[in-house]
Amino acid sequence: MDAPLALYRRYRPETFAEVIGQEHVTDPLRHALAANRVNHAYLFSGPRGCGKTTSARILARALNCEKAPIADPCGECQSCRDLARGGPGSIDVIEIDAASHGGVDDARDLRERAFFAPVSSRYKVYIIDEAHMVSPQGFNALLKLVEEPPPHLKFIFATTEPDKVIGTIRSRTHHYPFRLVPPKALGDYLLQLCTAEGVSLEPTALPLVVRAGQGSVRDTLSVLDQLLGGAGPDGVTYELAVALLGYTPDSLLDEAVDAFAARDGSTVFGVVDKVIESGQDPRRFAEDFLQRLRDLVIVAAVPDALDKGLLDVPGDRAERLVAQAGGFGPSELTRAADIVNAALMEFRGATAPRLLLELMCARILVPGSDNSTQGFQARLDRLERRLSMDGSGAVAPVTAPTPAAAPASAPIQEITVPRTIEPVAPPALVEPVEATPVAAPPAPPAEVVRPAPAAPVAEAPVPVAPPVESSLAPAAAPVAAAPAAETSPAEAPAGNLTIADVRRLWPEILDKIRDLRRFAWVMLSQNAQITGLDGSTLTIALVNAGARDSFINSKSDEYVQKALQEILGVTWRIEAIVDPSARPGVPDDNESPAAPAAPVASPAPAVTMPDSVRRAMRDPGTPEARVDPDASADRNDPVIDNEEIDPEALLSRELGAHVIDETRND
Repeated sequence: MDAPLALYRRYRPETFAEVIGQEHVTDPLRHALAANRVNHAYLFSGPRGCGKTTSARILARALNCEKAPIADPCGECQSCRDLARGGPGSIDVIEIDAASHGGVDDARDLRERAFFAPVSSRYKVYIIDEAHMVSPQGFNALLKLVEEPPPHLKFIFATTEPDKVIGTIRSRTHHYPFRLVPPKALGDYLLQLCTAEGVSLEPTALPLVVRAGQGSVRDTLSVLDQLLGGAGPDGVTYELAVALLGYTPDSLLDEAVDAFAARDGSTVFGVVDKVIESGQDPRRFAEDFLQRLRDLVIVAAVPDALDKGLLDVPGDRAERLVAQAGGFGPSELTRAADIVNAALMEFRGATAPRLLLELMCARILVPGSDNSTQGFQARLDRLERRLSMDGSGAVAPVTAPTPAAAPASAPIQEITVPRTIEPVAPPALVEPVEATPVAAPPAPPAEVVRPAPAAPVAEAPVPVAPPVESSLAPAAAPVAAAPAAETSPAEAPAGNLTIADVRRLWPEILDKIRDLRRFAWVMLSQNAQITGLDGSTLTIALVNAGARDSFINSKSDEYVQKALQEILGVTWRIEAIVDPSARPGVPDDNESPAAPAAPVASPAPAVTMPDSVRRAMRDPGTPEARVDPDASADRNDPVIDNEEIDPEALLSRELGAHVIDETRND
């Protein structure tokens, strides 16, 4: 049994109605045939595989049909059967390949034969394919014949380069330019052919086949024919199409896009390594990545692009595109697309394609080093994305203090520190006494961003002397209950910020914390890591229980909240957990990860209250009460700055100690 013909031969159109994507050509030709206003010479031009030669054969069939003048050949007469798909052909329809018959002698021979009348048809039709290959001398030899042919003679020139056909020939023909077939029409046509062949085609594989054909029907059918030949019982799957056509898998492109959005250089260069190690072409990866950026640019510019049909992608991929486009600004996307496009030009003839691919990724990752207009716009997009929040996510200004919130007990992972223990820690002890009389002290500015709900004072244990509790807490608790219930700023959504944005901006947040308090900066930079963002709760993992207790007791969460407010403009609750993997290589010697957490309000047993603090609590007018504890630790201390190991960080990391600054009044 003989093998079947190729798809583009088995399904070659036999009428103008079957030609897809060329209605601007087929409709005028059908009208001219029906009205018997056919010219003596035609010029069909356009890209390869778009139907030029096929339309020329259909035009010849319609001209010689016994029912002519008719728009479409009847398919029943002898001439139509001879020129049908798979037919023997007609002696009166001559196809000439100009690539091998383009000289003067060939033109002279054609001119001598053209004056003979047709054998059995109405017209003798010459179809000259690849007409641009005819030499100027050959065209000049045919010029007189094309200008004044016999009544029974018709010429149809088909070419991919109409500019190479001399002007004197073009001026004597009717020129019809063919175009590439739109992806939508081509995809629908492929589905019809697969149904006729009885082979299933996955929706995710269809765009790959259409893209491989690049708008050419013949090229697309050749690709589909290859996939149908290698298809298994499941038909043409996405994995088969990716493997045979050499495209980059969507999973790898998703990983690369997410890494660029998070400024994660490690993952980006890991993707490059996967591309090289899997044997893929770096240039093909760059082309696929540019195609993905193009989709993201359209989604970012037109939010309903998928509903309008601007992108022909499956439903699950459409959701991913919308989510990925939200991680970039418009200028960032266009800048990345321009960099990839410029890199594709450099790939031609490159001896080190991997190096070029890595340099391309590095340029995308560092907009700060780009002094062009696009570089500045990309940085502006990043800043705007930090501060962009919807109307429901607006927060109160940091500079407007509110009355102190009532205390509430919470597990140790939640850094909602009760107000009743604030007199113990130096930062909370000094600020209320410095601002107003002891009877009704205002809350610190950081209290605006604290999500502690109102609760009775008696629920939280008080680790200080009764006189301090009775003088401070009762005056603050009744005032704070109503404002906390009315505003609840921490309950507002955090806009469109993601955990990737926080991780990317974490170095800047640490710099701000260092300006606020050096001890909190040392604690976070050496022992902490961002692990999660759930609504308005930011989770920070510390290496052991000692570091976590020191973080809680020193009220470092307030400085983190201040830094988040100034850098990101958000109001989040800080949640601390113990995770030994937060700093690789440091085991958790103090507590098992599965150990139950203790309440935040429990005092650290190793902390001893200095005499100066006790004197300040009994008498707010003493010098100790007016001195800022953080001010005693000079940030320009040469011992701290010049030593490789910070003493406070060492005590906190190794012993879990809480260092309390003390200023003695001698």
